Parts: sequence; C-alpha cells; structure tokens
Amino acid sequence: MEPERDRERHGVMPARPPMGRDNGGIQALDRAFLILDVIADAGGEAKLTEIAGLAGLNVSTCHHLISTLHNWGYVARGANSRSYVLGSRILHLSAACLRQVDLPRRAQSFVDRLSDQTREAVLLAIMQDTNLVNVLHREARHAVRVDAGLGGNSNAAHATATGKAILAWLPPTELDRIVADKGLTAFTPHTVIDIEKLKEDLRLTRRNGFAIDREEFQLGVICLGAAIRDHAGAVVGSISVSSPVFRATSAYVDQIKVHLIAAADELSTELGAPRAILRGSAKSIAAE
Repeated sequence: MEPERDRERHGVMPARPPMGRDNGGIQALDRAFLILDVIADAGGEAKLTEIAGLAGLNVSTCHHLISTLHNWGYVARGANSRSYVLGSRILHLSAACLRQVDLPRRAQSFVDRLSDQTREAVLLAIMQDTNLVNVLHREARHAVRVDAGLGGNSNAAHATATGKAILAWLPPTELDRIVADKGLTAFTPHTVIDIEKLKEDLRLTRRNGFAIDREEFQLGVICLGAAIRDHAGAVVGSISVSSPVFRATSAYVDQIKVHLIAAADELSTELGAPRAILRGSAKSIAAE
C-alpha cells in the first residue's frame, strides 16, 4: 500500500471514510464515490477492469455504477473510449468550492470601499453547511463602534443580517435543515425564535433586496445585509454594515443601504452574476 505521506504528495486524499450500512452509509453511494476516488487516484483516467479491481467490485456492477455517474456528468469517456475520466460535473463542484475560498480575496476591495463610505463595521460571511462563517471584516472608524469581528456566531444565521441575507434565498427544505440543526437561539429579547415569523422576515428580505437585524443578535446594534451572487445567480455569501442604534436614524440607515446594495451588486457582477437578478434588488430599493 502507498505510504500516507506519498499519497498526500500526489494530491490524493489520505484516507477514505468507513463504508457500509454499519457506518450509516448507503452501499450504492459508497461504491459510486469510491469509483470517483479510484479514477482520481489513477491520475484522472482508468479502464473499467482497473476501476473494478481497485474498488473490489465485479465488472458488471462497476459498469452500472459508472453508467449512472456518466449520466450525471461525473464520469466521461476517455479519448480512446476504452477508459473513463472524471467528468465536467466534477469541475462544477470544484469551482463552487474554490469560489468560497476565493471570495474574501475578490471581495476585499468592495469591503474596503464600503468601510470608507460608511465608516461603520463591515462584514463578509458565507454559509458552510449549516454554519454561518464570517470570513472578512473591517472595524468601524468611529470612536463609539460595534464589534463585528470574525467568528462567534455560527449558529446565529436567523438573528443576523448577514445570515438572513443568505437564508432568504435558500430552498425551504434547506432552511428547515439549518433550523433543525442549529435551532433558533434567543440572543436578545428581539431575536425571532418562531419559524413562521422568521419565514415572513425572509420574505421581506427577498422583496426589499436586503436584510435587517434590529438588535436581534446584539443589543444596541442595527445591521443591514445584502446577498452576493455568482455567475449562476446562486447566493454565495453576504456583506453587511453594523451601526450602534443611536446613530441609526432613518436617513442614516437609508444612506448605508444605498452603499451596501451597490457594493453587493458590484461584487456580484464581478463574480459574473446575471444583471437581471441584480436589477430586481435595485428596483426594490427605488420603490421604497
């Protein structure tokens, strides 16, 4: 067997998860993922008999599984049609993963500009599975300012403008999954802890084009958040501005809103988001 350090050097995952029903797995899925691993370990291309042998499967079973993976685009025929390679769908997943890693770098200039414009705390966040993760922030320039640092609110998507700006655009089943996993913690007396009220709040977020947290996560703090979209129109994160309540007059909040939406839309455009989607947000703001 190849030494673990050698496997890591060649870019191969050092260990596979335990397989089988005893480990809570589904046999067909275990085998399909194993086939993808085997092809990747082989350098991205392998023959059917090689895949079957390395995966410990008979050739017929292996062929059926590969046919399904081929239908989904995760496996494709090699150049000579005698082998199989990883398909373009793998690149789609990889690109989605890389966008999350690359987002802080791509967003930095927009976050900096928003910080200069508002002089308030600015935050960039993403959802990783059911966790809200803050990945970039700038502190406020005012003498009296709020804490909007990294970390500390992975279970607070329902109570923050960054979280609600993302949750608003998720499928209902995904929202239910996140709530089931994280719950609806009451961080302050103003936190929405009823799922139906939260859904109404998210509906308003979609209609208005931005989310607002009025002392729901921190007392004395108002926060506005807007979604960031990628080339497919999918929400990949959010950006927010936080202000102490005493500064947050209606006129002040409106000013922040304009800068925030502009930054979120321009960053989305940088990521290739369709302009028709972003125009919807702009129209909502203008109509208020």
